[in-house]
Amino acid sequence: MRSRRLYAIAKTLLSYGLDDLIPAKWLPWSIRIGRHALFWLPNRHKDKTPGMRLRLALEELGPVWVKFGQMLSTRRDLLPPEIAIELAYLQDRVAPFDGVAAKAIIEKSLGLVDISEQFADFDTIPLASASIAQVHTGTLWLANGERKDIVIKVIRPDIRRTIDADLELMEAFAAVMARHLPDGRRLKPKEVVKEYRKTLLDELDLSREAANAIQLKRNFEDSDLLYIPTVYSDYSRHNVMVMERIDGIPVSDVEVLKARGVDMKKLAERGVEVFFTQVFRDSFFHADMHPGNIFVAKDHPRNPRYIGIDFGIVGTLNREDKRYLAENFLAFFNRDYRKVAELHVDSGWVPQHTNIEEFESAIRTVCEPIFEKPLAEISFGHVLVNLFNTARRFEMEVQPQLVLLQKTLLYIEGLGRQLYPELDLWKTAKPFLERWMNEQLGWRAVVRSVKENAPYWAEKLPELPNLLFQSLDSQQHLQQQLEQQHKAQLRQQQQASTSSFWGVLAASGVVSTAWLTTESESMVWPITSAAITVIICTQAWRTRPRVDKH
Repeated sequence: MRSRRLYAIAKTLLSYGLDDLIPAKWLPWSIRIGRHALFWLPNRHKDKTPGMRLRLALEELGPVWVKFGQMLSTRRDLLPPEIAIELAYLQDRVAPFDGVAAKAIIEKSLGLVDISEQFADFDTIPLASASIAQVHTGTLWLANGERKDIVIKVIRPDIRRTIDADLELMEAFAAVMARHLPDGRRLKPKEVVKEYRKTLLDELDLSREAANAIQLKRNFEDSDLLYIPTVYSDYSRHNVMVMERIDGIPVSDVEVLKARGVDMKKLAERGVEVFFTQVFRDSFFHADMHPGNIFVAKDHPRNPRYIGIDFGIVGTLNREDKRYLAENFLAFFNRDYRKVAELHVDSGWVPQHTNIEEFESAIRTVCEPIFEKPLAEISFGHVLVNLFNTARRFEMEVQPQLVLLQKTLLYIEGLGRQLYPELDLWKTAKPFLERWMNEQLGWRAVVRSVKENAPYWAEKLPELPNLLFQSLDSQQHLQQQLEQQHKAQLRQQQQASTSSFWGVLAASGVVSTAWLTTESESMVWPITSAAITVIICTQAWRTRPRVDKH
């Protein structure tokens, strides 16, 4: 089966002429000969651009490769701009699997004899179908007798086998690329596939997605910005997730939103605020915010609220990354390119030997033209490509923890451009970041730190005398151990010195005995010398350094 799949992949790649994307001089002779041997698989799409050929080939290869292309579209540092932009158009066009099979999966996972025991009005025709799972509608009977309109997400049967097989082939291709491509070290194909494997396998576990949804809902409880549907975790498993059915308008239906009187400017600004709140307040953000996963609530059109779904991919940032990001954003907004360059060095994103003046000038060249323009005239994708190309000159490697953040920023760009092209992203984001930085560095940060640590301090305060005594006692014991070790070391040095002295005398005795034996006419002197040498050797043996077994 693996050989058949390998042939199908090779056939697809060659029929779209993707071998042309790699210069022949980069490939070993064996691969070049193998390509000529497959003369019956010519490029059948010479009229299309390289990016379009790659996109079409991935769509033909199936869902695993489509998702891989979607991930690559966010890595603008690895691909030429025209190819990355084309890959961003990839969509999951996957036929649904049999609804009766989905019903059987739900029954088995929840231990039901029949689905009607727990769900009424279950629709075997899926509401939506994607590469990894599909969604069905129904009604959930709660323990208190209530009925809730829900959706049930079901993982495709046998999808894990397909994913594992294709991932093995991807890893094999990545190893070949890393070994033979001149730019293989920078492109890091094996690391990219490893990162993709983790992301994809995480999406297969709906228990993880349910936990992500619960966390996001808690973060935005009673918020006017974002609503997260309720997950019914008692009825969810690793391959089944039951969630509240939402009634919203797809964010891509701009005409419908306008017809309902939605404040598009406020909606666009709240999209930016939702993103920065997730990243800088919560350090936990929805990292798959494409239009298909975002809706707008129908109530209160003048005070619009987003609804998010599909939480298989989330991102997190540690405190240091978050702080450096905020400082970088503020420095960009203030056009302080020197500060941006210094922050990159301080954070370790570029090497310490980087010439700050040259780096500052390069950043200014990329960023200065984009300021004081409405969003409609700014392409963040283009800016990111230029920034990555600039950073590459200064040996900057893309930070893995920031890849999802970059992807989400691109989604925010597209969302803002679609909803309100005149949106000034800089003016919308800058006050939020300045407020956040003040909270992190100002007196508010001190007060918050005291509040956060007060319970811990109160708990440990009664133990303080004991802790102090234990610390002093351990210091005393440590000092005694150090003194004993020092004395033992001095003894060993003395023993080594004494042993060396007797060893030198013993060697001299052996030499003297040998000389007297050959030169002396009487045997008295050699015998006397030999006797003395034996005595000296015995003393050298007795004074040899001994290894302490304790």
